[in-house]
Amino acid sequence: MMNKSIKLFVVLLMAFSAQLTAQDLFPDGTPIPDWFRKNELTDFKKLGKQYRITAYGVKADSNLVQTQAIQAVIDKAAAAGGGVIIIPKGVFLSGNLFFKPGTHLHLEEAATLKASDDISDFKVLTTRIEGETCKYFPALVNADGVNGFTISGKGTLNGNGLRYWKAFWLRRSWNPKCTNKDEMRPRLLYISNSKDVQVSGIRLINSPFWTSHYYKCENLKLLNLYIYAPAAPVKAPSSDAIDLDVCKNVLIKNCYMSVNDDAVALKGGKGPQADKDPENGGNFNVIIEDNVFGFCHGALTFGSESVHNRNIILRRIKIDHAQRLLWLKMRPDTPQLYEYVTVEDIKGSVTNMLYIQPWTQFFDLKGEKDIKMSYAHHITMKNLKLDCDNVFNVSNSEQYKLTNFSFKVWKVKAAKNPAIHQNYIDTFTLENVVVNGKNVQ
Repeated sequence: MMNKSIKLFVVLLMAFSAQLTAQDLFPDGTPIPDWFRKNELTDFKKLGKQYRITAYGVKADSNLVQTQAIQAVIDKAAAAGGGVIIIPKGVFLSGNLFFKPGTHLHLEEAATLKASDDISDFKVLTTRIEGETCKYFPALVNADGVNGFTISGKGTLNGNGLRYWKAFWLRRSWNPKCTNKDEMRPRLLYISNSKDVQVSGIRLINSPFWTSHYYKCENLKLLNLYIYAPAAPVKAPSSDAIDLDVCKNVLIKNCYMSVNDDAVALKGGKGPQADKDPENGGNFNVIIEDNVFGFCHGALTFGSESVHNRNIILRRIKIDHAQRLLWLKMRPDTPQLYEYVTVEDIKGSVTNMLYIQPWTQFFDLKGEKDIKMSYAHHITMKNLKLDCDNVFNVSNSEQYKLTNFSFKVWKVKAAKNPAIHQNYIDTFTLENVVVNGKNVQ
């Protein structure tokens, strides 16, 4: 009896160890560092002296633009060696603000830092936008080269986007070729060239353009965020919830995202020589887990400006009426490599589960004759329980090559198109994939 108990214990221990090992590995088999499991929320009281903006002449007034007064508080804290800028209860209207080394931002409950809806309250300077470094408008909140930067609290960053959205759609109706940058709009949050960054607890709503953009950030944690921009009655154009642009080691956890564009978009550069430009690069070691997605164009999107993405995990997600679960945008004017991606433990409803198509919006080979080949390999989608319209919305194209895809343990209902075209992909594994009650072989 004792021997049987010992054997049973050993079997259970081995099974547990195998499960733990599987959970602790990135898709390419490398170990997931313990950093991804240490997720304490920011305690702003431990970050140094507190600078409550109302103690320095800033007024709670939703009609008064106070950019200079708020920036003066940030500058004062930086000059004194750092500290926490406290936004208290009330609405504070501002143009672009720039946080400096040693400073942090804390938004108290019922506090709102709100963007001016007059673009002249924002500077034009060199920044990163849409896969290139160029002159454009900064965000409401900016932090560049600020290692250890945190944003915390229960308050709100409000982009005040309605006027910008209306202007964009009016311009687009007059000029259908109007690009995203042609209509002048700021982002809500932009953090760049920084390590050990954490944004937690706050609400980010109604951004005029991308909601939050992270460029060349390493060790970035986004925790317990509420991110929203409407799809109706006025659509918030290009209001991506989270744009990762040349980032390494990123955790996005316990967030809610519903925007009128992509929820999590992986950026990195565009153009025929994008992979040779030192301003560009890939996104590596990204875990997106335990989040809830409302309406969005893509829950996880690679592109539209993207060069290389590796070790990307989307797991334990609830999703409600997103247009696409996994979207690979394949640009014929940009060399792209998407590799080692796992999408697992997903429940809810989407229009398209897997969506892979050529992306030709504002296509530009910059004088070169030949299109650039793109590649996607080692893509795994498993443990999916979803209602959808289309399971496999993939174009078979000579401009890209798809290899080593794996679909495992699906229980899916497809209202329109249940077909999976296995011949579109080299080395395609299907295991216990059930669509509309039928096992797909």
